[in-house]
Amino acid sequence: MNPTFDIAVIGATGSVGEALVQILEELDFPVGTLHLLASMESAGSSVMFAGKKLKVREVDSFDFSQVKLAFFAASPAVSRSFASKAEQAGCSVIDLSGGLDNALPVVPEANAHCLENLPLPARLASPSSATVAVAVALAPLKGELDIEQLQVMAALAVSAQGREAVNELARQTAELLNARPLEPRFFDRQVAFNVLAQVGAADEQGHTFVERRLVNELRVVLGLPALKISVSCVQVPVFFGDSFSVAVHSRRPVDLPQVNALLEQAASVERVENDDYPTPVGDAVGQDVVYVGRIRHGIDENQQLNLWLTTDNVRKGAALNAVQVAQLLIKHMV
Repeated sequence: MNPTFDIAVIGATGSVGEALVQILEELDFPVGTLHLLASMESAGSSVMFAGKKLKVREVDSFDFSQVKLAFFAASPAVSRSFASKAEQAGCSVIDLSGGLDNALPVVPEANAHCLENLPLPARLASPSSATVAVAVALAPLKGELDIEQLQVMAALAVSAQGREAVNELARQTAELLNARPLEPRFFDRQVAFNVLAQVGAADEQGHTFVERRLVNELRVVLGLPALKISVSCVQVPVFFGDSFSVAVHSRRPVDLPQVNALLEQAASVERVENDDYPTPVGDAVGQDVVYVGRIRHGIDENQQLNLWLTTDNVRKGAALNAVQVAQLLIKHMV
């Protein structure tokens, strides 16, 4: 008889938490008892799992000794408040918030080997959806490219900031289409029919948390700690689905036919022919892959590789990656 694992999902009522519960069921993850947890404001609601309505309880009073694995899909503050408590109770942690220090970021398509001989309980991170997308696309090319530098422009969907941001985009859109005065609430200015030059507050050097997180996580996941990465994250008026323009600078000329062949064979990658290109709405949303298109050299140099990526940020970029990390982890827990 195959073993099962009692699991907790913190942030179960959020968009990522709900997707995570759905994917646990879809992938037939060996769940024993599933504990759904959230803040006091969200406790008491129900989430469907395996044909049953499971009640969401308050995380504050939860005894983590009841579970062997906990997904933290809430805010960074929640992860910092409860992850150590979970670990002290012998529970491994997979954090999706980016709020935990010393949490090993894992993208199974890129650095699954990091889980070998990992001591338990483990403190792991499912990286940002941006990190997952770029890592999935670049991991199969590492052996072919001698990567010297990356330039990433990330066009992020509002759902990266939660359900409140999604509702705000919908509200702003309705107000503008009905010619009513617009008063921004969640965002500091109009986001509907607009592009915002940064996502979140900038630090003294002008970089945001999501930009620094992408740089730090990519270096670890790709195993290139000294890699030079230039990144700009912008907010676009899209509900779901992140897109990226990626320029890879190689120390040697890029063999485009070989790049195309490697992407064609890669797990979790859908290569799009250069007479077409992928979009979030038409391709990525609801899918479990990273779409890669517009594969080309730089205009003036054959040592530069340009790619266009798009993926479902909530499903593939967050929830699915976390569950895939858990699938690898439980192999070491039996």
